[in-house]
Amino acid sequence: MTHTDIDPKLLEILVCPVTKGPLDYDRAARELVSRKAGLAYPVRDGIPIMLPEEARRLSE
Repeated sequence: MTHTDIDPKLLEILVCPVTKGPLDYDRAARELVSRKAGLAYPVRDGIPIMLPEEARRLSE
């Protein structure tokens, strides 16, 4: 695991703070994606930033 990867155990317990739904990790973009909310949360230095105001809106 590199410093930009997320611990798989952490990924199992993290949920979208808006929908409480599952997240997918996009390794290339370094984001946790909530398809239901249409948001992508940044991962900085291996730390997920789970604040809706920090999230990027997914383009339709």
